Amino acid sequence: MTSQNNKTPLPLEGIRVIDMTIVWAGPYATMLFSDMGAEVIRVESLQTPDINTRGNPRPPKGLLGTPRANMFPNRDPGKRPWERGASFAYSGRNKRSVTADLLRDEGREVFFRLAKASDVFIENGAAGTVEKLGITYDVLKDINPKLIMCSLPGYGTNGPYKYYKGYGANVEAVCGHTYLRGYPDMDFTGTSPIFHADPAAGGTAAFLIMSALINRRKTGKGQYINLSQAENMITQLPQAFMDYSMNGRVRERMGNRHSKHTQGCYPCVGEDNWVVMTIRNNQEWESLCKAMSKTELINDPRFNNMDKRIENHDDIDQIISKWTTDKEKYEVFRTLQSLGIPCGPVAKPNDVLTDPHNIERGLYEEHYHPSLEGAFKYPGPMFEMSKTPLRIRKLFPTLGEDNEYIYKDLLGYSDEEYSKLQEQKHIGDTYFDLGLEDLSGNIV
Repeated sequence: MTSQNNKTPLPLEGIRVIDMTIVWAGPYATMLFSDMGAEVIRVESLQTPDINTRGNPRPPKGLLGTPRANMFPNRDPGKRPWERGASFAYSGRNKRSVTADLLRDEGREVFFRLAKASDVFIENGAAGTVEKLGITYDVLKDINPKLIMCSLPGYGTNGPYKYYKGYGANVEAVCGHTYLRGYPDMDFTGTSPIFHADPAAGGTAAFLIMSALINRRKTGKGQYINLSQAENMITQLPQAFMDYSMNGRVRERMGNRHSKHTQGCYPCVGEDNWVVMTIRNNQEWESLCKAMSKTELINDPRFNNMDKRIENHDDIDQIISKWTTDKEKYEVFRTLQSLGIPCGPVAKPNDVLTDPHNIERGLYEEHYHPSLEGAFKYPGPMFEMSKTPLRIRKLFPTLGEDNEYIYKDLLGYSDEEYSKLQEQKHIGDTYFDLGLEDLSGNIV
């Protein structure tokens, strides 16, 4: 496993985070902490696989013929698919993994010891999960009064929706985001499965936890953070909600349009290539007309001010589309940017990965992991810090990779106690009771 040594102390070195997060919102939050140098320890169960984060340990037959196989290197789940999924390969970086069954007293005791030795506990399971496990904040604060706990389920940990379950699609529907996405002439079945609520909640959670850590410096006390992913999204859609609050108007879907500017998405040469541009004032309109060799449109009464351009937006779309259709999207991008016009190509994933701007800024890092059977490029930390350079120090942990360190070195379990917990199936590197082992304990 690749590791990058960094002699400069990282910003959050010395902070220990218990990670019991799933899917994307929580793992994104803990990824930010691990990027910044915190020791992030994922607590995982050998009896209850986290299929939402690591992936299904028993992919269904026929998977290789479906798009879902693309989550694995060479579209092959292999014998240990929970260590080959793309999502965890990214979000699990710089983290540790320990295994324990929190449904049993021995497992809870392991967790309580870890909580006593930690600074932060983050979880985003369905509300009621920590109650079922007996690891609520009311319990943990007696064990460690300095512990900061953050819960970020879909709808928070109180209110009528507390026990409702939800993924990105459900949360974004409830908070109003789905209604605002798409085009005026389409229904909601066409909403793309790209959800902002997850990483948005993860980023907010990281900020809140950092605030609580600063407050702990002043008071010496930890606290509980109750974050609703849905509420977090509502606060990021202020225009629509303020429009209704102030004007009683329900904002509808606008597609690629803008409420105050001329804006659209236009076809370029090649298969499914597009460019997005925004015209904010008369000067930019004049510059665009000159670039299109259509100077007669500058003073055309249909387009000579912003209100007229918005009123005749369909005509403008036809004119611009005719100009862009035989041009390469990055050519249009560079041309209009040189004129001060906001513009961007609709980049495909391969375009983003090979973008010279991202490469020059050092966004991508190539790392090898034996479970993936190859070296691949990963987007690294998404910001630069001049005094504490950040990099992917190691890739994701295999299941239970850090058991010995955490049980023996960190928590003080003896070799005898460790062996007993192994026998009780708290400690291991393979899921139990799923038909994955033969009688000798080997993967089949």
